[in-house]
Amino acid sequence: MQTIDYEDFEKIDLRVGTIVKAENFEKARKPAYKIWVDLGEDVGIKKSSAQITDYYQIDDLIGRQVVCVCNFKPRQIADFMSEVLVTGFLASGGGVILTSVERTVPNGAKLH
Repeated sequence: MQTIDYEDFEKIDLRVGTIVKAENFEKARKPAYKIWVDLGEDVGIKKSSAQITDYYQIDDLIGRQVVCVCNFKPRQIADFMSEVLVTGFLASGGGVILTSVERTVPNGAKLH
């Protein structure tokens, strides 16, 4: 494993946000959802494409707080511009489990 300096970690803008909208992403090559995340006043609502269909239904996502990388360059996925990366962990059986918080925190709060 490569080590990094703390200054490198500080360059990553990790924030919590609440999923406010989700829908099936029909044009994605692999099963995915289009997700809209409210990341607070400073960042606003941002879009993301997420391959999380193994463990989550659309109704499970609305209102869920997730941890996002907010300072990657936007990425075009089919006809959709993904503006943030919703983070998660690969489960032992495959599929992604979303990174979330133990208790509700304000949207836009930064990870320290």
